[in-house]
Amino acid sequence: MESLDILFVILLLIVAFLYSSVGHGGASGYLALMALFGIAPSIMKSSALVMNIFVSLIAFIGYYRAGYFKYKLFVPFAITSIPASFAGAYMIVDALVYKRILGLILIFPILRLFGVFGKDPDSTKSLNLMLALIIGAAIGFLSGMIGIGGGIILSPVILLLHWGNMKETAAVSAIFIFVNSVSGLAGLISKGVVIDSVVYVWVAIVLIGGITGTYFATKKFTNPLLKKILSFVLLIASVKLLTITENK
Repeated sequence: MESLDILFVILLLIVAFLYSSVGHGGASGYLALMALFGIAPSIMKSSALVMNIFVSLIAFIGYYRAGYFKYKLFVPFAITSIPASFAGAYMIVDALVYKRILGLILIFPILRLFGVFGKDPDSTKSLNLMLALIIGAAIGFLSGMIGIGGGIILSPVILLLHWGNMKETAAVSAIFIFVNSVSGLAGLISKGVVIDSVVYVWVAIVLIGGITGTYFATKKFTNPLLKKILSFVLLIASVKLLTITENK
């Protein structure tokens, strides 16, 4: 596949736009697209994490400036997730098992796009420190192992447990994704993984999507058509990954 394949570029842009609008870096979406377009598995994890770092940082800056970041909601998760993400990056996962796990993880953004996790809780509760530490470690390890930032899992957890509202959750998720992606990438590089040069072209594309997505999110702009397109693409990728029978 050509690095600048038009359809791949368009979908990459949409992924970055919609994920950043809810405080996510988009790694699960990038991995789904790379799987669909036949990108070599050897560069998928590192590529997704590099793009994740840039988009999640942009999203965090936007939400932070808007006053939505809650330091106390972020720290307990980060304390355990950062080292866990680094450790997870060292895990050698069978290719077929990896694809199965990624296919399951894609269910989270699909549900998010369909609005299952897209509503503010009626009220918020105080965070349970011990539970947050455990959750942070579990998500961090899985993130490093698969090559995502973990925000797509953390967001519904925070909302379902009523620990924050939508905007607060988006802000915390964005920086959570950033630190986990940096940690996971550091783990891969320490293993000798080399970042493919094509990633820098993709970074330029997702930066455009991330900046515009974050901007429109703060203006309370939504685009149902783009959400439907992305949810359809992710659904196809999830089904493909969950039904693959050959380890290739």
